[in-house]
Amino acid sequence: MTDNESAVLLRQRSEGIAEVVLNRPDKRNAFDDVIIQQLITALESVDADDNTNIVILRSEGKHFSAGADLGWMRRMADNSRQENLDDSRELARLMNVLNHLSKPVIGLVQGAAFGGAVGLAACCDIVIATEKSSFCLSEVKLGLIPAVISPYVVRAIGERQARRYFLSAEVFTATQAQEYGLVHIVCDDVEAMDTRCNEMLQQLAINGPEAMKAAKDLVFAVSHKPISADVIDDTAQRIADIRVGAEGQEGLSAFLNKRKANWVPEE
Repeated sequence: MTDNESAVLLRQRSEGIAEVVLNRPDKRNAFDDVIIQQLITALESVDADDNTNIVILRSEGKHFSAGADLGWMRRMADNSRQENLDDSRELARLMNVLNHLSKPVIGLVQGAAFGGAVGLAACCDIVIATEKSSFCLSEVKLGLIPAVISPYVVRAIGERQARRYFLSAEVFTATQAQEYGLVHIVCDDVEAMDTRCNEMLQQLAINGPEAMKAAKDLVFAVSHKPISADVIDDTAQRIADIRVGAEGQEGLSAFLNKRKANWVPEE
């Protein structure tokens, strides 16, 4: 496929910054099994790329994603339970890859984010949306459930809101999504969203790339765990390791000598 024919584009936005782009605007960026594989491939590619420090997940067109493609759902309805299980495991793999990507992921959400697309947003580290963005966990309308995205969505919005929206399939606004914890920043429109994204990129660029990876892993290491002796010791080990590492040494030296660290871009 050429870039124009591919449903998922992998672009270099600038040095150290990659974009993974859903490119199916005529279908409201709905995804199927082929697109899921393309997303996994693109995400694994940027994760393995030592020259990429930050990843943006976004879509072309008016909508972030309508979720599952209708044609794909029709095919799955005719398939065996084992085929459906294999298929669902690939969607689960996509969510896991995105959620645990070792680099910061910024999600840009315009228009509708329905069904599985809410899961994609929940797996991003920082989500920026527009005021007109809308969200819906619509699966029960089809007699289905938001199963494989549920661990990430529940962690993002909490059990209480999940119990409401998993059951009701109500549409909720970007402002509500921000209140619930799914969205971090709400902007007036797409142009303002892009501006805010650029500001966030500038903010992340002054941070140590290895430190951001370690900080993200730290969240997973301590989240939802009791503050036990093992957790306390693990956190002490982590800070000791990073202090004596090359990036930690450079960062401390730069701070003490009142200069920029060597990873900070030139203005």
